[in-house]
Amino acid sequence: MNIHYLQHVPFEGLGSIEDWVRRGGHTLSATRLYSGDFLPAVETVDLLVVMGGPMNIYEEANYPWLIDEKRFIEQAIAACRRVLGVCLGAQLVANVLGAKVYANTDKEIGWFPVETTEAASGNGLFAAFPRRIEVFHWHGDTFDIPAGAVHVARSTGCANQAFVYDERVVGLQFHLETTPASARQIIAHSPNEIVEGRNIQTPQAMLTDARRFDAINRAMQELLDRLAAAGGYPWSGNASRRGAA
Repeated sequence: MNIHYLQHVPFEGLGSIEDWVRRGGHTLSATRLYSGDFLPAVETVDLLVVMGGPMNIYEEANYPWLIDEKRFIEQAIAACRRVLGVCLGAQLVANVLGAKVYANTDKEIGWFPVETTEAASGNGLFAAFPRRIEVFHWHGDTFDIPAGAVHVARSTGCANQAFVYDERVVGLQFHLETTPASARQIIAHSPNEIVEGRNIQTPQAMLTDARRFDAINRAMQELLDRLAAAGGYPWSGNASRRGAA
């Protein structure tokens, strides 16, 4: 399977997703938007992963590559590719699906629990997801659930934590891919965001228990396994694809 990811800043990479890619023997490529990399042809991508970043989806004036990135994500969804959006990536996916993205009531930075909705139990991608799990957060914005999507996770601090669209597009407001090393990277590059707040933890609190990273990385592996198997049709160059534009 050809997996391509979109990276917005050097310090927010794939984390544990890269381990899953290597173990599965998949092909991996990247567009580092901050370096001006070109986007690939949509037909060369089987699974598109859109990572996080400190910018907002509506900051095209400061980050003009957001315009082409949104168009590319929209094309990937229209061409029936599997898509996973994480944090900023989820907000971009929600936006291209017509949903509103806006500031959440409070920022969430650190470890806070999310729980699955009743709708998640009937969803193939989230059927085995933990009913309640403590996950890593780093976001100030949130999204509405796109029309036609299934709302699959929520939390006390943010009602819309995850959605599934057409059984092959996933948006996660939270991070399951974060490792101790990648958490330290985000903390080191975003010290101005770690201020007093009811849903903002200290760096020490975020890094103190390595077992939490193991738990979310296992959940990410399970989700990726299910997403890789989604679609029910072969992923060859001449295969028929539902709804291809």
